[in-house]
Amino acid sequence: MDPAATHETPAPVDLEGLADELLARARSEHSGRAARTLPHPVDGLRQTLIALEDGADLADHESPGPASLMVLRGRARLIAGEESIEVGPHQISPIPNRRHSLHADEDSVVLLSVATAHRGQ
Repeated sequence: MDPAATHETPAPVDLEGLADELLARARSEHSGRAARTLPHPVDGLRQTLIALEDGADLADHESPGPASLMVLRGRARLIAGEESIEVGPHQISPIPNRRHSLHADEDSVVLLSVATAHRGQ
């Protein structure tokens, strides 16, 4: 039997509904943010939906590896050293391959996509 045949494909995710849920939760959290990693059956890809209340930050951290950030709602800034990349609705940006932070210039929902090592490696 094909091993892939034993795995069910996750149902599609309603990003609009999840964005609403996460923004509501972010507004009630002291940190001003909330996130959920999406179910994904593809080796080598991790996607996380992140909601940030206006003014909230993801503090300076190491690059997760090859990654991109797509803004679904709001406006956010990727900050790496002296460089600041503004990303608006329906825009996508590579994440700098060095320490960086993320700042929400208004209530925002972003999709973080990260290339990860294959499970078999």
